[in-house]
Amino acid sequence: MSFRRNGLSFVAVVAAATVSGSAMASTINQNTSWTIDRSTSTTKYRVVAYGDSIYAGYNGGIGGVARRAAPVVQGEYLAKLWNTDIEVIRRTKSGARADDIYNNKIVSERSYMQTANTRAVMFEMCGNDYLQARSAFTDQTGTCNYSGLEAALAACTTYTERAMQAINQYATSAKVKIVSNIYYPGFAADNVQTACRDSATGATINKQVKFLPLLARSNWRTCNLAARYGFQCADSFAEMMGADYDSNGDGQVDSAALRYVAGETEDAYVARITGALRSTLRDANTHFVNASTSYDYIQSDNTHPTYFGTTISVSIFSGSGSGTGAPQFTDAQVVDGKNPEWNKTGHERMGWESARFNPTAP
Repeated sequence: MSFRRNGLSFVAVVAAATVSGSAMASTINQNTSWTIDRSTSTTKYRVVAYGDSIYAGYNGGIGGVARRAAPVVQGEYLAKLWNTDIEVIRRTKSGARADDIYNNKIVSERSYMQTANTRAVMFEMCGNDYLQARSAFTDQTGTCNYSGLEAALAACTTYTERAMQAINQYATSAKVKIVSNIYYPGFAADNVQTACRDSATGATINKQVKFLPLLARSNWRTCNLAARYGFQCADSFAEMMGADYDSNGDGQVDSAALRYVAGETEDAYVARITGALRSTLRDANTHFVNASTSYDYIQSDNTHPTYFGTTISVSIFSGSGSGTGAPQFTDAQVVDGKNPEWNKTGHERMGWESARFNPTAP
């Protein structure tokens, strides 16, 4: 049994390609403010999220974004936990690379996290660095040149650290700071040979085999930096890429086994992801919640997470939108910290993962 939620239509896919190219090479601001309004509260705290099209809730066009992107999902869990209103500010730029998000969102738009009622700041970046590097690498013929892939890893590492330093400086009232690592979009599609040939062997190489260790190093560095700078690391890779049951009989649920482990070396983590647990990785468009039921976590563009519910309209000129609404789910529907949709779409899963770090009090 398989389910898909809010995938892109053919028209939306064309629009996405027109606006942003195969790897989101162009950029577009998609900034939103959504207030979760609880009838039992007049107190309001703020969650601020910086990032690219993932946190934007990109859904294929420029006129709207997913309302329940991961930051809003996390905000709704927080509103219930604190019994307060939560304003979720998303300052995002679809198609932006890590340096752009750092300079033009986190630093230039730091005022959003400097307000006295800010309690959570979260960010994600690097996805477009790797998407663009992958596209350039895929187009290569002749002898393979890996420098673009390594440059993307170096840039991600540099700007992730700078982002944490800046947030620590500016978000002085935040009770929690969270960084999300990145999942592997197009995992199954990359299981093909390159057109270029390795200089040492003279043979073509498998794209997935080449990219996976690079992404694993990136995710280890993100979580390791988080520990160094007082951030929590939301392991989106583990939550999106591993099943919610033990598929290989090692006594561990796959998604839990894939998690970053504090104190593990970079080489050990990469070896675990690309070796011992390699067989448990699955393309996120078939995320198995048990042995017989899967949900589609990736939209039909094979890049962005699926989402539950409606969208927020954004101006095609300013890229901004806002709104207010009651929580999507009642308190009674949230059982053991999980709403009924928590494992059915990509954004719900990412938001639940970040919500695991919500402080118990504001």
